[in-house]
Amino acid sequence: MPFQKVQSEKLSQTVVRQIELLILRGILRPGERLPSERELSERLDVSRPSLRDAVAELQSRGLLISRAGSGIFVAEVLGSAFSPALVQLFGSHPEAVFDYIAFRRDMEGLAAERAARLASATDLQVVDAVFRKMEAAHSKRNPADEARLDADFHMAIIEASHNVIMLHMMRSMYDLLREGVFYNRSVMFKQRTTRRALLDQHRAINAALQDGDPAAARAAVEAHLTYVEAALTDQQKSEKNEAIARLRFQHEKSR
Repeated sequence: MPFQKVQSEKLSQTVVRQIELLILRGILRPGERLPSERELSERLDVSRPSLRDAVAELQSRGLLISRAGSGIFVAEVLGSAFSPALVQLFGSHPEAVFDYIAFRRDMEGLAAERAARLASATDLQVVDAVFRKMEAAHSKRNPADEARLDADFHMAIIEASHNVIMLHMMRSMYDLLREGVFYNRSVMFKQRTTRRALLDQHRAINAALQDGDPAAARAAVEAHLTYVEAALTDQQKSEKNEAIARLRFQHEKSR
């Protein structure tokens, strides 16, 4: 008969699996510091030697890193999604911006559709809480806060879609967006009409999610990113026209 004796698992392996799942599900984020050895062993209710064995295994696999005098951190595993050379290439070619928006429109439309079907009540509370912060930042006219919360809002939707592959892939994409590799969102937020339109679009996305309407959620995300695409096209044209106008002005002054 194909039966084998059941072997009890070492405590360290149980700890390894728990930390793995926290990283996989995006709860522990790259760069996040773990609690101290004493605190973590107490939380997990394991001995320090068992915890050390677990941490050592996770370090050997590149999921955790130790920084002298600072502690144990989740490794920057998302940094490997794009090589430095490719990141530089993205930033130096404007066409990458529009490919990036098209990619987001497809992926985030799907994520919103999934979130409207699969999100828990708590997931939806998180999405709504971030949107309320966006409203507050809008009234304070703080473009930097609005841009940051814009990213947080979309990531909350992706998290609520409960697909870990999409989560990690899109989180790496948003890290590049935050760093201004694709475009500077703060430029868009400085324009009064654009700021108001963007807030209204996020309100429509939030409403569709709270209503549990997958089709409306996807349509709202796609409409939002189509608007972003058009706004960036207009911005690029405006910058090109201004450069031409300056040349004309300089030439006129020299005549």
